[in-house]
Amino acid sequence: MKTQDVAAQVPPVTKAVAGGLYGAARGWAMLAVALSVFLALLDYAIANVALPDIARDLHASSAASIWVVNAYQMASLVTLLPLAALGSRIGFARLCRAGIVLFMLASLLCAVATNLPFLVMARVLQGIGGACIMSVNIALVRFIYPHAEIGRGVALNGVVVALGVATGPTVAAIVLTMGAWPWLFWINLPMGALALGVAAFALPDTPRTATMPDSTGSLLCVLAFGLCILGGDALAHQQGVLLSSLLLAAGGVAGVALIRRERHEAHPILPVDLLGKPAFTLAFISGFAGFIASNFYIVSMPFMLHDTLGLSSAQTGLLITPWPIGILFSAPVIRRVADRYEAGVLSSIGLGITACGFLLLWRLPVHPGVWDIAWRTAVAGWGFGFFQPPNNRAMMVAAPAARSGGASGMVQVARQAGQTVGAMGVAAFFSLFAIEATHDCLLMAACVALTAALISASRLLFGVSA
Repeated sequence: MKTQDVAAQVPPVTKAVAGGLYGAARGWAMLAVALSVFLALLDYAIANVALPDIARDLHASSAASIWVVNAYQMASLVTLLPLAALGSRIGFARLCRAGIVLFMLASLLCAVATNLPFLVMARVLQGIGGACIMSVNIALVRFIYPHAEIGRGVALNGVVVALGVATGPTVAAIVLTMGAWPWLFWINLPMGALALGVAAFALPDTPRTATMPDSTGSLLCVLAFGLCILGGDALAHQQGVLLSSLLLAAGGVAGVALIRRERHEAHPILPVDLLGKPAFTLAFISGFAGFIASNFYIVSMPFMLHDTLGLSSAQTGLLITPWPIGILFSAPVIRRVADRYEAGVLSSIGLGITACGFLLLWRLPVHPGVWDIAWRTAVAGWGFGFFQPPNNRAMMVAAPAARSGGASGMVQVARQAGQTVGAMGVAAFFSLFAIEATHDCLLMAACVALTAALISASRLLFGVSA
């Protein structure tokens, strides 16, 4: 009997094999990954739209309501690596399913919240649930697809990420026209139930490590990331140089202690063993810088469209949409070439196109038309969609199969840490260059994207391939 025929018969729990899954087994497994990733990203995106309503109903200030978003992002980022290590121990599929359950429970708590502190704490739980899902999704893709086709799976995963980001504001607008903001969280229950139902039988049972994650290393990881985020955010918003410096210094000390400790661990929380591989490190830095650039655009562009150009909120949302559309249109192309050519070539081309798109947006005419903005945004989005899959693939294949959890966690750290630093950069620009801040952010986005392209291309110069 052929391997494809065996794999096509989906058992209650699909066993991962070295050559990946085939036929219906692969389709069901990727559907489970897609549904869970879409759930986590959609909820992050839709909360932004509801902030004014949440602040009004819970009698909170606009500044305080921002923590509804920050709590999710911060909880997710600081727990990514510890949870990725836990996934290696208990199984990636089991952690993903646990994440969906926790996400649904937290969504229920968010929906019934009657005050801001309770809602923020529920969002922290939601962020941890989202991190359970996101920390292992690329690792699962590695076991779903055979080695020669990992790029295809990563590209498909990128499409789901783009859809989650793109449809978030639209879903939020539809829900808010029909009901109050708690319904943004109620809708997670049927969506989560569907994702959990498919994940229960379709996700592959992956190899597991023999030891539990290092609890001290996990605590140091949370402290290092958390304190650095708080310090950087305070510095960006000019909330006191002394406090910001103390937080950053404390985060730095925790980070140094983490590195020193993890160097001697067989399965480190912070994968210092993987960071010692040039192919992995250059891909990580390229991804990190790429997401800094993208968030300089994503965070600042709505302000430019609404405040500088005087467009309505609906028009602003419409003119941001070409970014994820560009990402979606790049998927068919990158799926065909991600496994055939080196990431040093493909990702550098993608980042270069993204930089050109941002530069074209920076050079918009004084009174641009809708088409002037839309096609430039689509060019930047297409390049970004072309950059991500081969770069993520390079990180995964540079790691041994036994370290897939650590590699998957670092893929998400590159994304979320880059987005966080980019958002901080925009806040700093708004504080320092109030008049031309939005315009300058686009130039900065282009410069950082070009820098990321050069870092990516250095893989060719140093003979690093993946």
